[in-house]
Amino acid sequence: MKTCLDCIPCIFKQMLRAGRIVGLDDDKIKCLLDETADLIPALKMTSTPPEVGRIIYGRLRQLTGNDDPYREIKTQSTRQALKLYPYLKETVASSPDPLLSAIRVAIAGNVIDFGVYDKIDLESSLERVLEQPFAVCDYETFVARLKRAERVIYIGDNAGETVFDRVLIEEIDKPTTYVVREQPVINDAVYDDAVHAGLDKVADIISSGTTAPGTVLDTCSDHFLEMLGEAEFIIAKGQGNYEALSAAPYPIFFMLMAKCPVIAEHMGVKQDDIVLKTIN
Repeated sequence: MKTCLDCIPCIFKQMLRAGRIVGLDDDKIKCLLDETADLIPALKMTSTPPEVGRIIYGRLRQLTGNDDPYREIKTQSTRQALKLYPYLKETVASSPDPLLSAIRVAIAGNVIDFGVYDKIDLESSLERVLEQPFAVCDYETFVARLKRAERVIYIGDNAGETVFDRVLIEEIDKPTTYVVREQPVINDAVYDDAVHAGLDKVADIISSGTTAPGTVLDTCSDHFLEMLGEAEFIIAKGQGNYEALSAAPYPIFFMLMAKCPVIAEHMGVKQDDIVLKTIN
């Protein structure tokens, strides 16, 4: 998915939000916005939004002097999600279709996105998504391909959301490789965040090698790219992964909440719709 003109003001809003969330003073936030403005003339509209995010969030780390400025937020999100874990498991177990219910649970966790929101009402989002109709639901294809697959590649998104992913992985009950970012960017999950969520108990955890807020293939490791090339069944969570992989030639199922109007339009859905979609 290419960057569009509507992404440009959104980039500034993200940087303003990010600066405030991580506690920069006004002078440093102004500096961050100035440097963001300097990037715009050279911005290639053929780039994906995560490619742009890789640069500007890297600068945020430099300005804060902190390699993981969202660390506390990620830890709090995971703790909150872990408190909900017994309820999530009970909800899935009591459902007429536990696998579909687990997919809903995983998508509900996609609301934990501090690239989009300042504050998150996780329990309210969960309640809504468990009842909300899918805008796109390639569930029958999902089930058919899952039965044939020997291993699942699960590309994660945000810390805290990782707990919701764990519920789905446990319901899938197949050997799974869970993929995280190489280093912290926004509140995206890295290895330690996945372990905090208990994913090491249900999956092998690896890094994709990218430092972008999405799976930008040109920045991924050879090992991960080799895994993708051999994969039979891939789940990619969240908007950043959709932006980066929507044109990729892999058997991917995208699971997300369409929080961005540009992404919603690209997918042919409405903002805040929930989606389970394959393109290959």
